[in-house]
Parts: sequence; C-alpha cells; structure tokens
Amino acid sequence: MTNDLNDRAQAILRYVVDTYMETGEPVGSRTISRHLEMVLSPATIRNVMSDLEASGLLYARHTSAGRLPTPQGLRLYVDGLMEIGNITSEDRHAIEAQCNTAGSSMNAVFERATSMLSGLSSAASLIIAPKTNKPMRHMQFVRLDGGKILTVMVLQDNTVENRVMEVPPEVNDIALATASNYINAHISGKTLAEAERDIRRDMTENKAQLDKVTADLVQRGLSMSPLNDNTNGNIIIRGQSRLLEDVKAIEDLERARQLLASLEEQETMMRLLGAAEKADGVQIYIGTENPMFGHSGWSMVISPYKTPENRIIGAIGVIGPNRLNYKRIVPLVDYTSRVMTRILEG
Repeated sequence: MTNDLNDRAQAILRYVVDTYMETGEPVGSRTISRHLEMVLSPATIRNVMSDLEASGLLYARHTSAGRLPTPQGLRLYVDGLMEIGNITSEDRHAIEAQCNTAGSSMNAVFERATSMLSGLSSAASLIIAPKTNKPMRHMQFVRLDGGKILTVMVLQDNTVENRVMEVPPEVNDIALATASNYINAHISGKTLAEAERDIRRDMTENKAQLDKVTADLVQRGLSMSPLNDNTNGNIIIRGQSRLLEDVKAIEDLERARQLLASLEEQETMMRLLGAAEKADGVQIYIGTENPMFGHSGWSMVISPYKTPENRIIGAIGVIGPNRLNYKRIVPLVDYTSRVMTRILEG
C-alpha cells in the first residue's frame, strides 16, 4: 500500500508514527512543518493528513487535536516505511552474557534472557520455554528447613534443574536416600518421560520393594520435577508492570489486567507459539491482528527458536502498547531468538 502514497504522504506518516512511538502524543501540522526535511506549509500538511485520515491511516482524538496512527497506519509503517537498525555491540554483548549457560540451568537462562529483554526494550517480555527432553544423569533429594526438600536433577549435559516441594513429617533422611537411590537406578540415560514410565511400571510390578512413604516421595519427586511442569512447556514473563505505564483511564487499566491474566493461561502459550510458527523469523502483531488481544491497544513482537533439527520448540518476544519502539525491538528479539537457537544446538 505504500506504493499508493506519494513521497509527501509517506514522509508525514513516518514522522507521525516516529513521534507517536517516542511520546505517545498526537502530532499537529505546525510541528511537522518545523521538523520535516522537505519544505511544506502547515496548510499542505493538513491536507495530506486529512487524506491519510480518510484512508484509515491516521485519526484524531478530538476535532482540533493533532493526528495519531491507526493500527492500519502502524501496519503500513512497519511493513514499508520502517528502517530497522542493526543491533548495537552493547546490546549484543548483554544478550550473550545473560544467555550464557555456564553453571546455570536452562530455566535460569530463560529467566535471565526474559528479564534482560524487558529491560532493553522497556516493555514486558516473555519466553515460551520448552519442556526439557534431554537424557538425565541423576536425581537427588536434599532436606531444607521448614518441612521442605529440594529436588535436584542433573542432565547428561551437566545442566541442573531444581524444584522445592513440601513433604510430610514422616519423610525422614532414610526415605530421602532410599528414594534417590531407587530413582537413580532407573533414570540414567533416559529422558524424564522414559524414566517415569519405567519407574511406574516397576513400582506396579514390585510393590513390596518400597514402603508407602518412599514410594509416594518417588512419584511426587518425578511429577514435581521442573522438567515435568506440563506437556508443552511454560511461559516466563518479566516486566509486567511496564504494561501499566501508559494506562490513562480506568478502562485501560481493566484491559491491562485482562491481558496480564491471559498471559498466565496455558491456552495463551499455545496461541503464542502458533503465532511464532507462522513465519520463519520475527513476527509483528498490531492490535487485534493477534486473536489473543481482544482490542487494538496492544502489540507483540515475537520470534521462534529451534532445535538442531530445525523444529520450533519455543519463542521469545515483547508485548506492550501499540507505540512499541519496533525499530529497536525487532533486532533485539531477532538476535535473542538466534542466541537461544545456538544454545540449543550446543
């Protein structure tokens, strides 16, 4: 559609969108005439803006106010007028440092990457973390204070996953050691799903091998493992408070709360992953282009990451108001997803 706009219309639309992303405020013709590189009178600019409004690309909150881009105007800008810069060396180093897996579990890497992306983008960020399916080395139960134990699972690539769970008073140190030894006799070299299947079968066939307390601990330990949170993975979200920064009215606050609630739902994760799978690279969704958003106030930039077999298993992205700084966020999301893919290949 950019081909339908002449140079003046493209320049004015670009300036309106750039200013909107920076300030969130309407832009008037006099402001544009002072800053636009081409020399145009305020009257000429007003005429062009009226044409853009008639085309559904701009709108005015009030009759006498300046103009703001519509979702259609933002889409046209993103697809044809936006100049995406290269990621800076500082941002690249920050992303690589936070995604460094040395001595860290993958969950910790995912959480650091999401927090980092939220900070760099000044928006909320999320990652769909896949369910780990790597062979395991061993599992151990460690007693903590307050009737809790730490489940420690070490994978064959030496990554470590931890989960704290509460246990009844009758679970003593002997039961912890017995459960750990029993599990480790069955899990080496197997994925969690394979180990859990074999252990359940063995427990059914050899009921007298473990007492009830130890058997319950084994089953709870496997089901409570961070590798076994759910079938498809989980969403890690950081920077939720940033979704409230542009809220100016009660109805906006309620919509922000609805978005935050939906982000916690399993169905939302599947929709997000489905959105990321629709293209090989960064996807930009503005307003209701994404069925996850019930109204036009939110936008999302999301990109998948893959296994060495080129299978999409997760996605990372940014969610915020329509005036997201797409020029900055797109290369950030793209580079982070590529780093995550490289980690998984390693």
